[in-house]
Amino acid sequence: MEPRAPLTSHHAEARSGSLPEVHRSVAIPPSFWRRLLAFSGPAYMISVGYMDPGNWATDIEGGSRFGYQLIWVLLMSNLMAVLLQTLSARLGIVTGRDLAQACRDAYPRPIAMALWILCEVAIAACDLAEVLGTAIGLNLLFGVSLTTGVIVTALDVFILLAVQRAGIRKMEGLIFVLIVTIGACYVLEVVLAKPDWGPLMHGFVPRLGSTEALYVAIGILGATVMPHNLYLHSALVQTREVPRTPSGARLAMRFNLIDSAVALNAAFFVNAAILVLSAATFHRSGIVVTEIQQAHGLLAPLLGTSLASLAFAIALLCAGQSSTITGTLAGQVVMEGFLQFRMRPWLRRLVTRAVAIVPAVIVVAIYGDEGTYRLLILSQVILSLQLPFAVVPLVQFTGDRAWMGPFASGRTVKTLAWLSAAVILGLNGWLVVGALRDTLTGGAVPGFLKLVIVILVAGIATLLGYVLIAPRASPRPTPQEAAPTPAASPVPEALGYRRIAIALAADPGDPSVLTHGISLARSYGADALLVHVAEGFGARFFGGVADNLETRDDRAYLERLRDDAQRSGVRAEIRLLYGDPVEQLVAMVEREKIDLLVMGAHGHGPLGDILFGSTVTPVRHRVGIPVLVVRADRS
Repeated sequence: MEPRAPLTSHHAEARSGSLPEVHRSVAIPPSFWRRLLAFSGPAYMISVGYMDPGNWATDIEGGSRFGYQLIWVLLMSNLMAVLLQTLSARLGIVTGRDLAQACRDAYPRPIAMALWILCEVAIAACDLAEVLGTAIGLNLLFGVSLTTGVIVTALDVFILLAVQRAGIRKMEGLIFVLIVTIGACYVLEVVLAKPDWGPLMHGFVPRLGSTEALYVAIGILGATVMPHNLYLHSALVQTREVPRTPSGARLAMRFNLIDSAVALNAAFFVNAAILVLSAATFHRSGIVVTEIQQAHGLLAPLLGTSLASLAFAIALLCAGQSSTITGTLAGQVVMEGFLQFRMRPWLRRLVTRAVAIVPAVIVVAIYGDEGTYRLLILSQVILSLQLPFAVVPLVQFTGDRAWMGPFASGRTVKTLAWLSAAVILGLNGWLVVGALRDTLTGGAVPGFLKLVIVILVAGIATLLGYVLIAPRASPRPTPQEAAPTPAASPVPEALGYRRIAIALAADPGDPSVLTHGISLARSYGADALLVHVAEGFGARFFGGVADNLETRDDRAYLERLRDDAQRSGVRAEIRLLYGDPVEQLVAMVEREKIDLLVMGAHGHGPLGDILFGSTVTPVRHRVGIPVLVVRADRS
């Protein structure tokens, strides 16, 4: 059985593909080295999630408390990350679906909704780490208060918007520059720290000495193998214009494996460098670090140079900002994939950031610097607890021939993938049982809250059990597969438009809109309805009774265009409407039984939409008929 996705058409993908703004937007050249460069990028964007501020908190805590003892956890987490991210890339390449879309197709709607909610919790926890990390970086570099820094992070939505508008390759380039900056800072830090190489190498031997070490180890695992990255990677690989054939899929999987191995091993180096720096500097001096600011302040006196503190702060700020970009993209993929609901990236960013800022401000105000550090650690444990709900479906899908055809995971890969999933499940189960036992036996938690906690844990465990053992649906066919292309027939007979409305703005862009609308009306033998919405002060507040110079000119303008259309052989009428353009056009479409609406787009950027308003997008989402958007030429 051949895999479905390589045989689907580009048209079907354009309608249902992940991240539609950049879907299949990167061309693949013929030569090996240029191909390698073209495929490089998705894993680097993923890798920043493996070195975000949450990692710093867990790595610094692990190094300062336990020396080099937990470096094996980083290595194990990195190997698992390479395997799981490779499977994520394979899922996106072969099926043409990201992991969220696959879950939506595979599970009943209530299960898919529960998985979506858990994933949103994980993304909020990740964004919380980015908020705190960026705020701490601003505090260390510029001396602003943590509360101010947290609030300022809301403004990074404008940076994100500018980067996204530049295109996927420029976004990947920016991420690469930030990664190189972080790496260079830590090369300097490790050189200055002069680690003990013998104990460091011994740290690769697996061992856990206490429950506290387990808690930190699980935090490291959650910070390294991040659930939202599994959703995002399966979407980012679809930005490459790979031939939709089995050979094209093999090519993409081979180059994406190289991309993942290089980028994620670079992330391992950064994480290991953070832990090694903490062990060589703080653990060696008998200091347990309880906050990132403390680590920053101690580096200079312990290493004998202020350059160490400066490099630390710069790297932290770069980590927070790079993670911001990928976190927003992951949120977009998850929301669109599970719900088939699209929210503007900047609005999605503001909502997610607001969810993260509120608890951050409260914790900073009440507990200060130490509270932010504990909150960072907690955010990474939350990520780890959500991991099974992303890992288990991913391993199931990529090992199932109904989904992957000949590209389904082989026995060895499947065994390693399930072993990784078992490690994640085992460590999380151990943590949950211990935490639940402490909560239920302690007297500090009220009885009703204990009951709520038990019910919540039982519900999550039941959901995980269902995902593990319940049968999954086969992948649904894309629209192209479900309905074969019909034999060619004349478009007018197939569609049969009878009434075409042409929305005019009474500005220099109207001729191009009118030309398209009248041409369509003539081709279909349809009636043309020339529409203009007067939205001045008098029109908005007095409606049709407003008889001023503006409305008289508007009516005369429409009458002149109607007469021109009728002379060209098109039956035409006019409608002069008053008030809000969106509301009036939507109501007119229903009232006049319009079959097709022709509108003009004036090419506003985001600032232009804020200043002048946007009509096309809200109208298009609210009417139930086709809308033809014509680029209005204002020259």
